[in-house]
Amino acid sequence: MIEHIKKILPITKKYKVKLIINDDIQLAYKFKNVGFHLGQNDLKKNKKKLRFNKKIVFGITCHNSLSLAKKAILLASTYVAFGAFFPTKTKKVKYIADKNILKKAKKLNTKIVAIGGITNKNYMDLLKLGADFIAISSFVWKNKEFTPLEAIKLFK
Repeated sequence: MIEHIKKILPITKKYKVKLIINDDIQLAYKFKNVGFHLGQNDLKKNKKKLRFNKKIVFGITCHNSLSLAKKAILLASTYVAFGAFFPTKTKKVKYIADKNILKKAKKLNTKIVAIGGITNKNYMDLLKLGADFIAISSFVWKNKEFTPLEAIKLFK
């Protein structure tokens, strides 16, 4: 992973974006300009490892719960993520999020990420309803119709 990150960081620097590592706090802390994302189970396991550092970008999955989002904000998360909004090939979905949670979450005054089953055909509704960002995985990496680069280009 460290070698992959070293190759990716020049690209993220060029495009002025952060690299977000899923579920690995310690790895994220080893690099500048790298953040992390935690699901609820990973949050429970890693709560003691959290270091409150304004320079570290991190977010927490909140499923379909404003209560979990408020708790994430109290932990100084940079963003909260809601989802899955749609069926996904990335992982088994336990919670389905109602799109209206995005509108309600806007009142929390934090960045909002929509996750789960997002494609070029359904992402715009999530942005219109209040998501600041979308996370896309299987549409890019497990797409049988498009290469990863072709899939990414379908988002405008």
